[in-house]
Amino acid sequence: MSSQDIPVEKHLPSEQGDAHHGVVSGADDPFADPGLPVHRPRIQDIDERAAKRSERTVAFLFTLSMLATIGFIASFVTLPVDKIVYIFPIGKVSALNFALGMTLGAALFCIGAGAVHWARTLMSDVEVAAERHEIAAPAEVKAQVMQDFADGARESAIGRRPLIRNTMFGALALMPLSAVVILRDLGPLPEDKLRKTIWAKGKMLINQNTMEPLRPEDIVVGSLTFAMPEGLEEDAHDFQMQIAKAALMIVRIQPDDIKDKKELEWSHDGIVAYSKICTHVGCPISLYEQQSHHVLCPCHQSTFDLSDGARVIFGPAGHALPQLRIGVNDEGFLEALGDFEEPVGPSFWERG
Repeated sequence: MSSQDIPVEKHLPSEQGDAHHGVVSGADDPFADPGLPVHRPRIQDIDERAAKRSERTVAFLFTLSMLATIGFIASFVTLPVDKIVYIFPIGKVSALNFALGMTLGAALFCIGAGAVHWARTLMSDVEVAAERHEIAAPAEVKAQVMQDFADGARESAIGRRPLIRNTMFGALALMPLSAVVILRDLGPLPEDKLRKTIWAKGKMLINQNTMEPLRPEDIVVGSLTFAMPEGLEEDAHDFQMQIAKAALMIVRIQPDDIKDKKELEWSHDGIVAYSKICTHVGCPISLYEQQSHHVLCPCHQSTFDLSDGARVIFGPAGHALPQLRIGVNDEGFLEALGDFEEPVGPSFWERG
């Protein structure tokens, strides 16, 4: 390519009247602010019938959201958890999960779609340029913000279009009910289940190692035996939940070494039965020092004196271990004479 073929820019500074100053005129400045485009009104701005159609569309979407929320709650209440349905092309799915997902998704989508359609067709779309200002706004700017908010509320026509306003408020009011229903599904209410165990009068003490009923002669001085209630089976679906509250540790102490009067009355020939669940955070207690009659929780070293009402002598535990009153039935086996008088485990109940 020859030098004659090279295109020459027509607007180089050297060819302008003020080229010796290196200044480009505003009309030819490629970085000049082009300004805002000319505002073009929408069909809804000039045709009230079109505005009414948009209003009805927004109201319809908000109403669909309300119906979907009601459907969500109805699905949660009526559909069984184990019901499986075939949905093409997904396949076999949980009817409850599918219904909850579809209804909640529809409720959220319709609120969003209604708000977007409202903003695009009925709210003011005039663009306004505002100068930058400092973060700490002066009083006049704050006043302007409040005025802009009032103007925006007026321009949104929320006061003139009660159908949109009322259906929107209805959709937003019903939507939180979905969260309330979901929170209710965290699990069954505990009621008083944490305050009771399955120990009851007449239930024999079963050795957890041999799965045989315990006799007084099976417990020797200085030994530590773990027991569970009669009738509790290891293959039962609620075994872990029940044993977490009913686990028992049994030791035999010389009656003369028992310092607490109530402990002595609730024992049988020096055999005492205490909850195995630590009252700090619920760890199982498994360490026993036979000479001092102390038991130690291996988690946080809470130490209890089994010769003195299982009171706390060291560590973070809040109160003594609950004692189970025991006796001997007609067949010579150790049995419970009732349930624990206070809840086992951590001290939630002390705070209400």
